[in-house]
Amino acid sequence: MDRVEKERRDEPQIDFIYCHRAITEVLKFGSCQLHSEHKVLFLIIPGNPGVVGFYKTFMQTLQRKLGYRHPVWAVSHAGHCVPPDSMDMVEDASSAAESDVFGLDGQIEHKLAFLRRHVPRDTSLVLLGHSIGCYIILEMMKRNPEIKILKSIMLFPTIERMAQTPQGKVMTPLLCRLRYVAYLPLFLLSLLPEALKAGLIRLALGGICSLDHTVVQPSLDLLSGDSAANAMYMGGQEMKKVLERDDITIKKNLEKLIFYYGATDHWCPVQYYHDIKQDFPHGDFRLCENGFRHAFVLDAGREVAQMVSEWISVDYRT
Repeated sequence: MDRVEKERRDEPQIDFIYCHRAITEVLKFGSCQLHSEHKVLFLIIPGNPGVVGFYKTFMQTLQRKLGYRHPVWAVSHAGHCVPPDSMDMVEDASSAAESDVFGLDGQIEHKLAFLRRHVPRDTSLVLLGHSIGCYIILEMMKRNPEIKILKSIMLFPTIERMAQTPQGKVMTPLLCRLRYVAYLPLFLLSLLPEALKAGLIRLALGGICSLDHTVVQPSLDLLSGDSAANAMYMGGQEMKKVLERDDITIKKNLEKLIFYYGATDHWCPVQYYHDIKQDFPHGDFRLCENGFRHAFVLDAGREVAQMVSEWISVDYRT
């Protein structure tokens, strides 16, 4: 592959669509439209905030490791993006409010709607969930068992007892009771010039030695408009609704699941790893030995993609 062709393949396409009546950003590496020759789609279900730009390096590396054979897409959470000037945050305000599209249940239905409208039924899926994206994947499996899922890779999964975790105990009061207090400083930040906001973001992330600088722009997007408010609203519901682990769905799909737990993850304590491994001794559960943080996209997207590619069957990589 010559250099020009490689550079072209390494550049993603960004689409903005209405899905489940809310603005949605789709980041696509590889084919931008799925046809009959596309037998497998790698689809990322993000954490919260569900801004797909955070996953750019991860996706780019993964597609390279797959030999550019399969498209790699990421679908944002509903409302976790900045709409282009020609679009609004929601297509129909009353319908969006009625379906609570920005809430946790609405986000699950949003992903199912995306599959129905944008992925052919005969396309097989390799789902890659991060954080709350793993919970969403389990719910997708439960609500529509007919989805053709080959494998689901669950990275730093927040699938149980979120409010009881060390980070959950800190964030639950903020997200559930003090959320509106945070809206004013977020609004004031959104009014600042882009260059100043970018400088503040770099300052806030300055302690990360190997910071992936591609995360600065999605961080800017998060501070623009209503994206951060939508993320906080969803987060508050996560604290209230992500309670008991869904052992029934895990058992039914155990051979399709790979779980990867962090060794120092304050959203998902190591005890959760030991518990699930004991309850499902034949499952594929892995504990991080590389020191990756929960928000791995900030500094280890490339390394995690390399690791994931090594797990995947040779059928997908050659």
